[in-house]
Amino acid sequence: MSGAQDKDDGTPCSEVLEKLYTYIDGELEKGNVDQVRKHLDECSPCLAEYGLEEAVKKLVAKHCGCDPVPSDLKDKVLDRLARARTEQHAREARAEPPGTPA
Repeated sequence: MSGAQDKDDGTPCSEVLEKLYTYIDGELEKGNVDQVRKHLDECSPCLAEYGLEEAVKKLVAKHCGCDPVPSDLKDKVLDRLARARTEQHAREARAEPPGTPA
């Protein structure tokens, strides 16, 4: 999924995944909403990730919906997710491509 691109508009999966939470929250600008929706329609790995993230959000809302949320929580969570994705991309970049002779 990382590094893959939408066949029609060339949108990298990583760019779509970075916008996923704001898309799920309905906070994404109109042009970006259309871009993400189109990508999800055509990219099954990103669509699966979207489904997982949406399920997590619903689960958290169900079990934590009545507790007050610290004002900086969203920024902290998004920052940690971005760092985790960056670390994952770095690990993938260091990995040898499949089929590379030993």
